[in-house]
Amino acid sequence: MKIGTIGYNYSHKSDFVMDRPHGNGACLLLLIKEPAVFEIGGVSRKVKKNSFVFFTPETPCKYHGDGDTYTDDWMYCSLEDGDTQRLQGLGIPFNEVVHLGRMDELSRLIHILAYEHYSAEPNQAEIERHYVEIFLLKLSSLIQLNARHHDPDLAEKNHRFTRLRNEIYTIPEMITNVDCMAEAMHMSRSGFQHLYKKIFGVSVMQDIMNSRVSYAKQLLSESGLSIRRIAEKCGYTSEYSFMRQFKKQTGKTPSEYRASI
Repeated sequence: MKIGTIGYNYSHKSDFVMDRPHGNGACLLLLIKEPAVFEIGGVSRKVKKNSFVFFTPETPCKYHGDGDTYTDDWMYCSLEDGDTQRLQGLGIPFNEVVHLGRMDELSRLIHILAYEHYSAEPNQAEIERHYVEIFLLKLSSLIQLNARHHDPDLAEKNHRFTRLRNEIYTIPEMITNVDCMAEAMHMSRSGFQHLYKKIFGVSVMQDIMNSRVSYAKQLLSESGLSIRRIAEKCGYTSEYSFMRQFKKQTGKTPSEYRASI
């Protein structure tokens, strides 16, 4: 998928109307941030904020805000060989408005993509291509989760679980134990563990172990910290527990791993 032009957080006044009776001439992806009215293929409907739509080039469309302002992120693009099948495989529909509930992360990715698209830095095209793939994968995940969880309470829990998982992988030293995480989520230990695995397909303990070992590898490669200090920074209270788990995951002790780099 090749980006033509892209815009982040564009806001329009109440008199704004986009009317394309013969289509846009290119694919157009919109992240809709305010209530709006969309007419697609002659059918009009009100659209909630935090929705998205992906127009094909020839699809007639007309849309405007349903209030004082209309704000969106947008991306005009062209599809390359295999892209249509790829998007279908990800469950991303064409010419259909889908309410996502939350799309903060998608909007941040559009912001990054807008910067990268107009950048003249080395490797710009390759960086952009990878960000587009990440965006599509994130969009696909949100569509699937939204299809499974129509209950607003479940949608909110999913957002909180996603934020927690991000913390597990970015600051593993701050993650304490399952009981504390369950309490923070106002859930029982068993209910928390069950829902975590249902959402992500992996147990919370496995995610914690994976994140700690991944962080340990980074520290062993990039720093001269002692094994004991690395264990502490990865959230272990026991150096022995860290060494045992690291070897179980990698087949090597931390010292052997560091020596092999």
